[in-house]
Parts: sequence; structure tokens; C-alpha cells
Amino acid sequence: MYEWVKAFHVISVIAWMAGMMYLPRLFVYHAQSEVGSDKSETFKVMERRLYRGIITPAMIATWIFGLWLAFGFGIVDFSMGWMWLKAVMVLALTGIHGWYGGLLRAFQQDRNTKPHTFFRAINEIPFVLAIVIVIAVIVKPF
Repeated sequence: MYEWVKAFHVISVIAWMAGMMYLPRLFVYHAQSEVGSDKSETFKVMERRLYRGIITPAMIATWIFGLWLAFGFGIVDFSMGWMWLKAVMVLALTGIHGWYGGLLRAFQQDRNTKPHTFFRAINEIPFVLAIVIVIAVIVKPF
């Protein structure tokens, strides 16, 4: 059963990360479109479907399978620093997920005030966190 849970955890992480890196790209293009235009309304649909239909379910599945791995099989040693680093990075990624939800609501209500360059900059944050998580889990540097 362990291998199945681990496989579903990795699949969930991939889906979550893909969405977390794609959503800010949609925000970039949305920020460049005129409020009320057909283009803007299309981005609203795309962003909402991505967030609610893919990113949020993938995040929930990541947490469920990750906690199952951590506590269900007794394989995680919480005295190791790498596990705490991973936990902090996952919590940060979850916080960013919520922040993206707030940005999404601003776009949905035509209240976005941030330029497209802001969204270009934040686009890389989830990937940087993913790099730290992968190195912590695979290399276990401490």
C-alpha cells in the first residue's frame, strides 16, 4: 500500500505545482487585458476552473497523501532537519495557494490593481519552493 500512497502523493504534487506555476501566467495576460473585454472574461473562466478544478483538489490530495505517508507508515523521522524544512516549505506553498485565491477573487471582481510585471515576478515563487522541497526530500542535507 505504501507504494500506491507515495505514487498518488507524487501525482498530486505534480498537478498542484503545474497549476501553481500556470495560474500566475494567466494573471499576467489577464492584467494586460481590458476590464470587461471578452478576453478578460475568458481569463476569469480559465483562472476559476484551474484554481477550483485542479489546483485546490490537487493541494488537498497532496496533503492527504503526504500526511498518510508521514503518519500512516512510520517512516518519517521528525528528529531530522530536512523533514522540518519540507514541512515549512509546504506550509509556505499552501499559504501562497491561498494568496493566489485572493488575487483570483480580485480579478473575478474586476478589482486587480497590480501590473502584469508583478505577476511575472511571483510566477517563480512556487518553483523555488519546489526546488527546496525536492532537495530536502531526496538529498536530506541535514
